[in-house]
Amino acid sequence: MTFYSCDRIKNKGQELADKTEEKFKDKSKDLVDKVVPHFDAYKADTKFNKERFKDFLQVELTNDIKNIYCFDDAIGIDADYQFSFNCDSSTVRRIVDKHKLTLDTETTDFAFGLQNDFDWWDKKKIEKLKLYSWKGDHQYFKYFWYDNKEQKAYYFDFDM
Repeated sequence: MTFYSCDRIKNKGQELADKTEEKFKDKSKDLVDKVVPHFDAYKADTKFNKERFKDFLQVELTNDIKNIYCFDDAIGIDADYQFSFNCDSSTVRRIVDKHKLTLDTETTDFAFGLQNDFDWWDKKKIEKLKLYSWKGDHQYFKYFWYDNKEQKAYYFDFDM
């Protein structure tokens, strides 16, 4: 009887420890994310990708927005951020307006050398799309493309 009781207490203790560890592991991920934002380049629509979308695109995350992938390369003195997602034309308009993007027919270098290759980031397809851009101070740029047929948007935010 003593063994059964001790075993039961041990199992309950382990169960409680496991639950506590899982709870704090999730909280620690959120805390780390506040200091070093997490980008999921290999899985769409994660909690972190949705947060990055809101941080960078600064528009409401509506039901038409899905398949959000994002990547960051923020090591060193420059940084770049890539986003790909599906959305409808109303979201495109909100993004273009929010970021003061204008149709750009003059830029011929889409900064593909700075961009990373992913299945969700097709440079050959992107180069055929209309570019909307914005240039800020200190060599800071925003590029945005939208594929009407596939309802797929590409957003590239970078500085040099």
